Amino acid sequence: MIPPRFSPLTGLARLVPTLVLALAPLAGPLPAFAQPSPLVGPDTRRLEKSWQELDRELLLLDKLLPEDPQTLPDLLAPVPPLPPTLLRANEPAQGAVDPTRTIPPPPLSLPTQEQLRRGGVQSLSLEQALALAFAANPGLQAQRQEVAAALARFQAAMGAYWPRLEALAGAFTGQSRTGSNAPVGNENLGFGPLFAPGGAFAVPSGGSVSFNTTATGGFGGLQLGYDLLDFARTPRVRGARAQLETERQVYANQVRQLQLQVSEAYFQLQQADQTVRIQDAAVRNDLLILQDALDLKQAGLVPRLDVLRRQAIEAANQEALIQAMADRAIARRQLAVLLNLPPNLTPTASDPVAVLARWPLDLDTSLMEAYRGNPALETLLATREALVQERQTTLAALLPRVGMVAQAGANGSNVNTSDVVLRNGGCCGTTVIPVQNTTAADWSVALTLQWLLFDAGTTRAEGRALEHRAAAVAQRYANEREAIRLRLESAFFNHEASLARLASSRRSVAASLEGFRDVRLRYKTGLSNEVEVSLTQERLIASLVQRLNATVAVNITYARLLRELLTTPTDPGQPVRPQLQLRTP
Repeated sequence: MIPPRFSPLTGLARLVPTLVLALAPLAGPLPAFAQPSPLVGPDTRRLEKSWQELDRELLLLDKLLPEDPQTLPDLLAPVPPLPPTLLRANEPAQGAVDPTRTIPPPPLSLPTQEQLRRGGVQSLSLEQALALAFAANPGLQAQRQEVAAALARFQAAMGAYWPRLEALAGAFTGQSRTGSNAPVGNENLGFGPLFAPGGAFAVPSGGSVSFNTTATGGFGGLQLGYDLLDFARTPRVRGARAQLETERQVYANQVRQLQLQVSEAYFQLQQADQTVRIQDAAVRNDLLILQDALDLKQAGLVPRLDVLRRQAIEAANQEALIQAMADRAIARRQLAVLLNLPPNLTPTASDPVAVLARWPLDLDTSLMEAYRGNPALETLLATREALVQERQTTLAALLPRVGMVAQAGANGSNVNTSDVVLRNGGCCGTTVIPVQNTTAADWSVALTLQWLLFDAGTTRAEGRALEHRAAAVAQRYANEREAIRLRLESAFFNHEASLARLASSRRSVAASLEGFRDVRLRYKTGLSNEVEVSLTQERLIASLVQRLNATVAVNITYARLLRELLTTPTDPGQPVRPQLQLRTP
């Protein structure tokens, strides 16, 4: 167990009777050890007994804590070094970003361990970060491909207005064995001398012939098809055009969202950088005050308690500095992910923390401008139109469809007869031709009619389903309309509040800084105690953090307002230029 004199609860335990007395109206009757008992006279035995009871209570409190596997640290021991990985992630920039080194890796690749280990830190401005994100962000690149796919589907649908022309061709070869037999001949039919026995066309009874036939040939032609009457063609094309518009509006909205994400990540990285500087300055100042406390204690001017308090404050501020460094490393990586940078490159902010200008529009004007041409709303309108046209295409299956088919072609063949075998005088000589060539050509025109008469209501049910989906999109439009207003009003009110907070925090920083200078001088001369120094220092650090947070909040809320009114192209082929402030006429 921890010895009582080193117990971290010693100070708390000494306050237990006082706290219990203060909370008596809320907690009910007091325990026995906390009952007040006024001292009577100069007798010190009751005081000693009270201290013994307090020691017993401290031991009971100490037993409630689990045993610490580590020994108590030496308060004057040097601080252990920070982890090398954390230090490497917080290295200063080695220079400005090199555009030739920002080429993103292939989308289907994974980084190697050597690439991860061989990293470098380079600085870039917000405008450079936005340009890199617009060029290489994977989400935006994927949406560009979706727009290209929708354009290809629209072009495919437009082909329904044109006839279809097909070329047909083929070739064949094969061999067969054929046999013929005449059980009854034609010699006794009286057809004349040519059919008499021995005549040219005479076939004796029982005569037969067998032979091999080898046929080789080919054919070729053209077939033309065209839908003369197709009620599904026009709504199918319109639906494909609406789907293309949907993907383009999604792209424009993603450009808006990406600019906001990069801006927020950049401002948060600036905030993380400044937080590290503030915490580092606090730790350096703690060391100076701690040295003053040690010097004053050596001179017997302050108690040991001042040194212990300063050591505790220095340790707490160092802990805050370590966490701030970790937050900065994470903020750098978040920005690198949005920019799709190579795995061996870590970005940091080069722009100084500066307050953007006040939002130039009032709330009502901002709302009207946000609704006008908003890509999120236009996406839903285009989606609804695509569903309406898809419904028309589906119901068109119940209407007749008239088409025309015309084809023309030619074919030719070569037939060879070989291995002729005659038996019993033979037969069928007219069917055996040693070599025969055949050619032919043909053409045809036909009209086709296709009309679905009965499908048990399947097509109409599919049409009703699409109608309900279109109605659902209309409701989502109303929901998105209100969401836009909520986002814009929230950003507008927070922007105004952040500007007011910034003005207050500036006054707080000025007053806290002057107060801290005064209390430092008073402490050195013995006119003030260490508690006042600690409180004034905490107030100064808090005011610096508040001013930083207010500054970043002004910029982030401005970026959120700009996101709702940003003009972005719907064509992925057009260049996307970063726009840091609202362009007003």
